[in-house]
Amino acid sequence: MVTDKKVQEMVDFFGNWFMDPEMLEKGKMSSNLYPYENMFSPITVNRLNLKNRLVMAPMGNISMCDETGRPNEKMLAYFYERAKGGVGLITTGLVPVTYGVDPSIIELGDLTYFPRLDRSRTVLAGWRNLTAGVHSHGARIFLQVSAGLGRVGNPQCLTNQYKLPVSASWNKNWYMPEVPCRPLSDRALRKIIRQVGQCAADSKAMNFDGIYIHGHEGYLFEQMANPAFNRRKFGRYSDWQAFGIDAVREIRKRTDKNFPIMFRINMSLAFNETYGDRMNSPALKKFKNGRTIDMTLKYMKNLIEAGVDMFDVDLGGYDNWWLPHPPGSMPPGCYLDIAKIAKDYFEENKIFSNAGQKVPVVAVGKLGYPDLAEKALSDGMCDMVMLGRPLLADPHWPHKVRTNKIDEIIPCIGCQEACINEFVEGGHPQCAVNPRTAFEEIYPLEPAKAEKPLKIAVVGAGPAGITCAITAAQRGHKVDLFEKSDKIGGRIVSGSIPGIKFDIANYLIYLENWLKQSQADYDLKLHMKTEADPEMLKAQAYDKVVIAVGTKDVALRLPGYEEANVEQAVDVFLNPKLAEEAEEIVVIGGGVVGCELAHFLNYEHGKKVTLIEMTEYFMNHTCTANRGYMLKYMYDAGIELLNCTRLLSYEKDAVKVKRNYSKTVPDPYLSWNPILPTNIPNPLAKTIKDESREEKIKADLVVLAAGGRSNEALYYLFQEKLPGVEVHNIGDSFQGAKVFEATKSAYALALSL
Repeated sequence: MVTDKKVQEMVDFFGNWFMDPEMLEKGKMSSNLYPYENMFSPITVNRLNLKNRLVMAPMGNISMCDETGRPNEKMLAYFYERAKGGVGLITTGLVPVTYGVDPSIIELGDLTYFPRLDRSRTVLAGWRNLTAGVHSHGARIFLQVSAGLGRVGNPQCLTNQYKLPVSASWNKNWYMPEVPCRPLSDRALRKIIRQVGQCAADSKAMNFDGIYIHGHEGYLFEQMANPAFNRRKFGRYSDWQAFGIDAVREIRKRTDKNFPIMFRINMSLAFNETYGDRMNSPALKKFKNGRTIDMTLKYMKNLIEAGVDMFDVDLGGYDNWWLPHPPGSMPPGCYLDIAKIAKDYFEENKIFSNAGQKVPVVAVGKLGYPDLAEKALSDGMCDMVMLGRPLLADPHWPHKVRTNKIDEIIPCIGCQEACINEFVEGGHPQCAVNPRTAFEEIYPLEPAKAEKPLKIAVVGAGPAGITCAITAAQRGHKVDLFEKSDKIGGRIVSGSIPGIKFDIANYLIYLENWLKQSQADYDLKLHMKTEADPEMLKAQAYDKVVIAVGTKDVALRLPGYEEANVEQAVDVFLNPKLAEEAEEIVVIGGGVVGCELAHFLNYEHGKKVTLIEMTEYFMNHTCTANRGYMLKYMYDAGIELLNCTRLLSYEKDAVKVKRNYSKTVPDPYLSWNPILPTNIPNPLAKTIKDESREEKIKADLVVLAAGGRSNEALYYLFQEKLPGVEVHNIGDSFQGAKVFEATKSAYALALSL
């Protein structure tokens, strides 16, 4: 099994990078390198001039179009806002062109949730509106074309259309490995290439500035262009380079020599380096022979000869999804070394585009930290910097950086709950820390002034309370924000402590800055160490009261609770000394908090940890990328994960559990396939048999991470004691959730007060 030394070093480093203080420093929202002369210098791609070195990444525009695939007002306003924010080049989310070939992109009723650039002139008109609006703000825009999903597409086509998903060869479907994906014929592949060319021609006619080929991550382009998936023995496309090269040539044929072509590629799938001996598992064993870095570089050279003008480069695919979608736990600038490899290869081999230009290499992967982005450019690590989630968190990131307003940037927290997981669960891309994202068509940049200023009390200074209080104050209301502790932030205070949560730490600093500035700009007062009660608020004659006091931890007071050494997860995060004397720790609850705590105690405090989860999955309903990262590196660290295991009781130095030992229990460390949404039935799933037995697990300390219950008591108390006052309940105290739900509900409520 071949591995790349450099890729292996990187994959291993991603597991403990946060132990290096210098790496953590790179993830700060600092402004030491201002003015950012490299970042805001122009660059030429083919014959196209870009005003700066910032590229908006292709964040999939799922469900941001009408049923014909035409961009709707939501999509238009979303892209206009990023163009207003100052980015030089925008790339759209993927637009598949394989209708009639790849059944996984079609749903019941012959509908699709993807944008389309075919069907009719009414669809084309929507794209012309998009390019015109983007151009009016001085930005350029490329359309991202996809050859389809192949094995990473929705396998429901098997039951909805009685058609197998497709791929380069016979490959297992990613969502349901039990479903085989049939190989496409050379004839079908030639049809796709013609449709790629037509899409490029149409995009040029719609005034797009270039075309962007989605050639990475394990989609159909990647499946054809990687021997891990393409194991064809006969025909033109048994040559794994042929499909990509033919597609580029077709684009050149259907457009012209000056139309820029950008290509998204991974240097390596990094499957072997990620999983090692686990590559022998049935779901992975066919995929061992992936492209190496050297193979990819030679392929890129041939793509340039065919007509490609620029690349962005990363690592990974769907089967290690945290690599191409790096979560908050990944290091800042995680793929700069990969960009540098490509850039050096082009320079050392004197490789130029057909236009006689240097081939720009765009760096990707957690580059939303201004000083890091600027240094990457000044050090020659890359030619341009791609920002995806940072521009969802703050579309005005470029303008704020250029004018040295770094402390006003809303930082991405890397949760991926709104930008990715939301559309996986059935919604459209949004942002956890910016409630306007993908709602720009209904929410103006500046909230409308209230017709009648009111006196409002907000109780609880977590993300929900702060967002609600500041937004209400911006509208002209007089607002008092009450926080009973000595620190704002609520649960994100404890959530910001582990090294891998440095993005949350940045967000906490942002909230502090935002609150401080808002108190200076608006009629807003913060009352720390003040526990609001009905009598206090009644005496102040508030018109409206908003409760945002968060959750109460579930205690699990089972037999032996009083005698055992038991702590809550939030308390251990805030005070790790509680675990100082313990050698063996059992964490109860395998959600996000429990997994992050187990990781924190093991990696940063050297503890032996066993993690118990009563259901079959750890971190269920969490973004696959975030979940995969944690499972991979908990496996590497030897953290024992026990799923289908229920806590029965506590003892002085142990816990008693009931554990299901059946072979039908899913592998708790399995990170190469996703958990299907609960509303998607899997008719091929095996029934879990109950073969449980009781056992004891040694524990010097038991830490509860069993979740929290909405703390609604205060809301109902205020309802009772303040009958003449309008009282609202938001955030975790309404429904224990995440930052995404907290800020979204708080913002919407504040606009209605």
